[in-house]
Amino acid sequence: MRRRRARRSSGAGGLASPASPEVPLSPLLRLAVVFMLAALTFYSIGVWSERFAHRLRPWHLAFFYCGLVCDTIGTDAMRRLVGGLQFNAHGVTGAAALLLMLAHAVWATVVLVRADERAIATFHRVSIFVWAVWLVPFVSGVAMA
Repeated sequence: MRRRRARRSSGAGGLASPASPEVPLSPLLRLAVVFMLAALTFYSIGVWSERFAHRLRPWHLAFFYCGLVCDTIGTDAMRRLVGGLQFNAHGVTGAAALLLMLAHAVWATVVLVRADERAIATFHRVSIFVWAVWLVPFVSGVAMA
């Protein structure tokens, strides 16, 4: 009779890492991580596709709003995890970035509704700036984890 070997959990690339045991993640932390990564994905697609097109289009706006919604959900989950708002560099830049994302999406909506051709053609400059500012708390949050 053959014995079955117990299979060890492995990390990326199939290599087992005995020095770093797996730490179970709370469901709320998983939710926060998933939504923050979704925010990064949606917002990056919206901003960079607009940049490469050199023209703001309605579908870019949809990605801006999806990124904003995901960021809001992820931020709220993180807030609940730490027990409230934190008034440190990460918390302040995160709040500023979230408000900037909201202003960016609303401004993009106004530009499209007014059909301002000049603004439609140059809006990507604003988008890149807002995206870069938004990355600061995203990266600091990853570094803090």
